[in-house]
Amino acid sequence: MKQKVRPFLIAVVFLIALLPLGQEALAQSDQPVVRAVLFFSPTCPHCEQVISQDLPPLMDKYGDQLQILGINTALPEGQTLYQTAIDHYQIPAERRGVPTLIVSDVVLVGSFEIPDQLPAIIENGLANGGIAWPNIPGLDAIVAESDYAEGTESGSQDMPLTTGLTMSERFKLDPVGNAVSVIVLIGMLLVVGMVIVNFKRPVAKKDGAPLWLVPALVAIGIIAASYLAFVEVSQSEAICGPVGDCNTVQQSKYATLFGFLPVGVLGVIGYILITLAWGVQNYGRSEWRRLASIALWGMAAFGTLFSIYLTFLEPFVIGATCMWCITSAIVQTAIFWAATDSAKGYLQKPLFRKRISTNEKRRRRHSHKKRIS
Repeated sequence: MKQKVRPFLIAVVFLIALLPLGQEALAQSDQPVVRAVLFFSPTCPHCEQVISQDLPPLMDKYGDQLQILGINTALPEGQTLYQTAIDHYQIPAERRGVPTLIVSDVVLVGSFEIPDQLPAIIENGLANGGIAWPNIPGLDAIVAESDYAEGTESGSQDMPLTTGLTMSERFKLDPVGNAVSVIVLIGMLLVVGMVIVNFKRPVAKKDGAPLWLVPALVAIGIIAASYLAFVEVSQSEAICGPVGDCNTVQQSKYATLFGFLPVGVLGVIGYILITLAWGVQNYGRSEWRRLASIALWGMAAFGTLFSIYLTFLEPFVIGATCMWCITSAIVQTAIFWAATDSAKGYLQKPLFRKRISTNEKRRRRHSHKKRIS
């Protein structure tokens, strides 16, 4: 009898010892979970900030109770799902761009909204039993193949900030907008080539652009540059229109120089300097007009070459086109063309004219009278 009781007692003790572990596992399985989807681009500095700085503290704090699935919009399937999300949640044009985080029916856009509003949404979601994956058509299939599929260990979804897309693959991300960029790029290169080829051709009096053309172009350019500067400085969402993806361009690392100077601000400064040079060239003192004309042309040349570089980046590196940027590029090229003949006229003249003395002038007049008589 004692021999039969002993194995039974051992089994009971063993089960009692395992009871806390079972309760802990049960408690973990019953824990509420908040699930969200983050759309990001590998060329977006705001995405990098959200992924590398804003989300890790939340992931560490909530652990398995917070699941964020990263969707790379630079990949075709990611871009397709993002467009589906735009249609499903009717996201307005001015709020389209990355990073975009969707949790429940809430759409958070940008590196300000996400860290500002997400913590409170997580707390409310956990207090109310968790939040399911967003109801985006096609998301279930992606979740099933992710680290968050049922039967796998949960963990933070990998959101790499680099991608191996080729130039042609990047071009296909926005084929219509990027086609516009390529057409403008070819036109800019043709204008620069024509200026170089014809630079030594003598300037005729009839050559030269109308006096009003440069200030009219500057007015258009400064409007475009000022808006871009506002978007870049305020971190607002850009209104781009039916063609292009301005927000992807403005959120790329190429939207700033040296890590701190927004390209739009540089454009505003450039247009102001061009306006000042144009004013001195046409209304300043005679001895300053030559320098002002050459300076205007030099600034327009730099602006055109820099615009060519940026316009190349849009379809082939960033994979998106900004129509505000394209407008400024066209304006810069037009100013460069309009300022060329005036600068050529000054450059083809000698810097210093040989002074003729009064006696020499009298001698020449005397010789001229003798020839007449």
